[in-house]
Amino acid sequence: MISDYRPALYWDSAFAIALALIENHPKVDPEKIGLEELASLVERLPEFVDDPDFVTDRILLDIIVAWYEELHSL
Repeated sequence: MISDYRPALYWDSAFAIALALIENHPKVDPEKIGLEELASLVERLPEFVDDPDFVTDRILLDIIVAWYEELHSL
């Protein structure tokens, strides 16, 4: 049986967040998104449960890198 369970997302889940962004926002280019817009997209993901005040620029940059690498992996 295949489950539709999706784990909760927290700021330190850069790879899981990147996958969720690819699924939920397939037309958004991670190379052209600003950090504030990225934070907003992440906070609106249905599985995101973390405190928005806990985010840092480093976390957002890690998410962008994971997102880019997943889109451009061989």
